[in-house]
Amino acid sequence: MPVVQSRGEAFRAPDRSIALAEIIVREHADQFAESFYHVFLAHEEASTYLSHGVVQQRLTQSLKDWLADICRPTLDEISFAERQRQIGDVHARLKIPIHLVLEGASRLKNDMTRLLHARADDSEVILGAVIAFGDRVDLAMRHMSAAFVHKAGQRARADEAYRLFALGQDVSAEREGQRAALMEWSHTVLFDIIANGSGLNCKPLSQSPFGLWVRHRANILFEGTLPLDNMKSAMREIDEVILPGLAAAPSNSADGNSLMMGELRRRIDEIKFLLNDLFQTANAIENGHDPLTRALNRRFLPSIISRELGLAASNDVPFTLMMVDVDHFKAVNDTYGHASGDAVLQQVADLLLNAVRPADFVFRYGGEEFLLALVETGAAKARDTAEAIRAACEKHRFRLPGQGELSVTVSIGLAEFDGHPDYKFLIDAADGALYRAKTAGRNRVETAASAG
Repeated sequence: MPVVQSRGEAFRAPDRSIALAEIIVREHADQFAESFYHVFLAHEEASTYLSHGVVQQRLTQSLKDWLADICRPTLDEISFAERQRQIGDVHARLKIPIHLVLEGASRLKNDMTRLLHARADDSEVILGAVIAFGDRVDLAMRHMSAAFVHKAGQRARADEAYRLFALGQDVSAEREGQRAALMEWSHTVLFDIIANGSGLNCKPLSQSPFGLWVRHRANILFEGTLPLDNMKSAMREIDEVILPGLAAAPSNSADGNSLMMGELRRRIDEIKFLLNDLFQTANAIENGHDPLTRALNRRFLPSIISRELGLAASNDVPFTLMMVDVDHFKAVNDTYGHASGDAVLQQVADLLLNAVRPADFVFRYGGEEFLLALVETGAAKARDTAEAIRAACEKHRFRLPGQGELSVTVSIGLAEFDGHPDYKFLIDAADGALYRAKTAGRNRVETAASAG
């Protein structure tokens, strides 16, 4: 990370001047916080960061603490710089626009100047306080900005690497799997129309497994491409025009149904063509899977989870994380050897991968821990999935290399996205729920009360 050279004068402010700035901050802390976050509320791109109650409460207090830190009579340059870099990292993780932070900082300096000049203190002390406060805010912003740019660059590279990695998977199997999912949906619709005489009970394509895949996987693989945009357009026409038309058509209107069915077939054929066109562009570039379990490794976790949180928030759909830990795994390694431990992890991973949908994500999170991201899934449905996984592991006979079989259980923690934009809070909540499951006896599922 680039090193920002400090401005020594910011740390050598006259005692009376910085003490006066400290008094102003203490007396007007709420006013400073309101002024700073007014900048965010005035911008559409950032107002969402303050829409979550926990975030607003914590950020307001954090700003007050930061201002108190800025106005300490004495500061250690190294520790001060490190604190500012950590804040810059958080801003990058939350994708808070750095230009708004800088604008807010400028507003703080203006407020400090106005409040100082309103006091009947010595003019030299007031001027010194204005300069000292401004120097310290400027230096803090320099450290924050450097850290933000560094972290944001890392994230952008990871996002692109994940996209390239996703393109490098078994694209033939992925393509055929989605063609099969599309055809399964179309056959279900056809049978429903034949059975009921209309499409009244037909499930929208966007809500099918294929629709989930388009929203969560294809957007990563082919973001911004014309064939994907055309595919989404065709799906919208099916859901918003053709299916409602079939539902509204009288059962004795053979011509109307025939026309709509012809249009449905045409649109499905178009989507099949576009799907094939998309996958023809795929190339194998990077490998992001854990070699032992075939689950995703942690490299792309921040990019994927952050993106899914954004989709959940913008589309007002649920999203749940599931943390799975193999019970007493150390004992397996110690008793049967690491080769047997690896065999257990492979089979647990197989059970997990088979228990979720193609649109979901399974990560190897740690030694014997897995993290599952269940898209468009609330806590209740996720708990059903978790209980099924727990029961499947309990029932499964784990085969060991040359040493027979073994019974293994898992503990699971769940946390549903509650609006907090920092993915780390959601992971911590799932991890906390997992800890409760293990301390309560293991081989059980626990749900976090709140991710915030």
